[in-house]
Amino acid sequence: MRYEFRVSGHLSPPVAGAFPELDEVTVPEETVLYGPVTDEAHLYGLLVRFQDLGLRVVELRRLPD
Repeated sequence: MRYEFRVSGHLSPPVAGAFPELDEVTVPEETVLYGPVTDEAHLYGLLVRFQDLGLRVVELRRLPD
């Protein structure tokens, strides 16, 4: 499975580094992180990481395989 996470604002390199399994693209006023998610536990772990870093996920979607 592949997922895309849209996060408010631009991430600093150290914060983006907290998601080594995801690729990153900066767009106006958001950062898009995307990549493989192995299972439901991995997905929830990523969401907890976003929350722990104080990031606001504005959109989450599963990408076509």
